[in-house]
Amino acid sequence: MKMMSLPQQQRFPWNLDWNLLRTFMVVVEQRGISKAADFLGLKQPTVSAALKRLEQTTGKQLIIRKPNEFTITRPGQALYTECAKIFGSISQLPSLLDVDKAELRGHLSIAITSSVMSEHFDDFLNRFAQTHPHVTYSFSVQESEDVETMISQNRASFGICLLSKMPKNLKTMVLYREFFGLFCGARHPLFAVEEIDPDALKGEPFVAFHTEAEGGPLEVIAHLRARAGFANTWRGVSSSLNEIRRMIMSNVGIGALPLHVARQDVLAGNIRQLPPYDALPMVNIYLVTNPARRQSDAEAAFLTACNAEFDAIDIEERTYGLE
Repeated sequence: MKMMSLPQQQRFPWNLDWNLLRTFMVVVEQRGISKAADFLGLKQPTVSAALKRLEQTTGKQLIIRKPNEFTITRPGQALYTECAKIFGSISQLPSLLDVDKAELRGHLSIAITSSVMSEHFDDFLNRFAQTHPHVTYSFSVQESEDVETMISQNRASFGICLLSKMPKNLKTMVLYREFFGLFCGARHPLFAVEEIDPDALKGEPFVAFHTEAEGGPLEVIAHLRARAGFANTWRGVSSSLNEIRRMIMSNVGIGALPLHVARQDVLAGNIRQLPPYDALPMVNIYLVTNPARRQSDAEAAFLTACNAEFDAIDIEERTYGLE
């Protein structure tokens, strides 16, 4: 049967210029045509023309373009989701095709939230890297919500992040657990107080993670602050643990940090833990995978070895800050 005799829906993938999907994905992610052009190294009219051709091919308006306005339509959002999945599948091809080598080869792309500190994961990564010297790695630091999105869109091998709820179509494993405490920097008046009265924290300004909002994976920290009687609104906010640490040390406000992550700064005299010291919130850090992903040999070997090794380590041993 000749292609032109096929129904319109079946002719669509033959008529579509697949490069337009990549351009459209970048336009959405860069939130504008001019930024997308800079990212792709193209001229703005070229990107605009590509978007127009894609809209003509699909028969749908994908983006509303007005001065000072960038809005993705519902068809545009649906197409972007599929573009991201296609991009994820295509990015796997080099690893999937690299099957003619005797030694394990391939690339592992790991989307990870900021300041993941786990001696158990580092030990495992070291052993896997030594055993398979031809496997390569890339770590992309993202917000936890974006890590989950990247894994669901098949745009990374694995994700390491916090979760506010268990995703329906992804597999999760608790990589480790960590306890959070409240800290002030050396510039704060309470830093030099020998014994701190918990009432001294009432009304204090604070800095917060974006994910401390209601329903977020760090909502438990907001409960801890409420228990201590802090001010009602934050003075600083960030999605990065390193920037929360910076604001604590600069005395923008008191903030929460994982106890085991903060230990080195405490010993160096940069920060000090504040009350309360009991019933501190505990948070799980997850390894997230997509069961719908067609794994390369390297990805399959990594996941199998990781599951086996962590299953053999009791969760209490992988809980940091208990001491």
